[in-house]
Amino acid sequence: MLSAPFPWFGGKSRAADLIWQRLGDTPNYVEPFAGSLAVLLARPKPGKIETVNDLDGLLSNFWRAVKYAPDEVARWADWPVSECDLHARHLWLVGQIEGLAERLMADPDYCDAKIAGWWVWGLCSWIGSGWCSGTGPWRAEGGVLVKGDAGRGINRQLPHLGDAGRGINRKLPHLGDAGRGINRKLPHLGDAGQGIFDLMQTLSDRLRNVRICCGDWQRVMGESVTCKNGLTAIVLDPPYLSADTAGELYRTDSATVAHDVREWALANGDNPLLRIALCGYEGEHAMPGWECVPWKAKGGFASQGDGSNVNAGRERVWFSPHCLGGRQQGLF
Repeated sequence: MLSAPFPWFGGKSRAADLIWQRLGDTPNYVEPFAGSLAVLLARPKPGKIETVNDLDGLLSNFWRAVKYAPDEVARWADWPVSECDLHARHLWLVGQIEGLAERLMADPDYCDAKIAGWWVWGLCSWIGSGWCSGTGPWRAEGGVLVKGDAGRGINRQLPHLGDAGRGINRKLPHLGDAGRGINRKLPHLGDAGQGIFDLMQTLSDRLRNVRICCGDWQRVMGESVTCKNGLTAIVLDPPYLSADTAGELYRTDSATVAHDVREWALANGDNPLLRIALCGYEGEHAMPGWECVPWKAKGGFASQGDGSNVNAGRERVWFSPHCLGGRQQGLF
């Protein structure tokens, strides 16, 4: 099964088969919180129209760059794990965030393969949350990485840093095994698996006709994107209300977003042209008339600590009344 070449908190790869059983083979598909595109990439057969969106400029840039310049992304991502490179590239990436989403939205052909390659390489080296959040205490001062408060040395940043007020966290890269995602030792062409260049080309081929948007989720939820294109499957995976890392990952008010998404789903759930799947934890959403199906996640960031994750068994997907009947009541 095709999947994103990086770890992603809250990914729905384990629930994808369950979701597609209920959504079926609709001609139109919309995913306003794209993330790792786990559900889209697990779709048995591409649809006629597919639209994905995410507010995160770094993430949207990655998917657009993979679509248009897979070899360039692979070239920048093809690098061994290095702690010094991790922090130097991390600091550089944080400096590129300001204005990135605006550039992506202003120019339909714009993407930056270097940002995409370094971002995915670092994400696969990083442990836990906080990658490119810009909230850490370490900053470049006079060409040296120093630790200090937000008011220290902000006028002596490295020339290529776009946001002098942002910093990074320092930590060891992921060293627990042979690597994750891009940093995993992929076989070369001719072996049983895919090399990094081949993998990026495969993803590019899958995204060939996918429309990639960057911005607020509601921008892709109007009738012109959804039901006016016929029977439409929609996967809603907003930030969870009780996710401790939501503030770092989404940089927004998760409670407000989750509430607004639920209200939209309830208001549109009776539309016979819409098959909607809403993701969340048990008890987060009251969805009268919808089917609530449990599934179990792999473990996320919690599994990198003491191996326990009480939230893994709390995962739920609510399906709107016009979804298909499933062949199973849960995915454990």
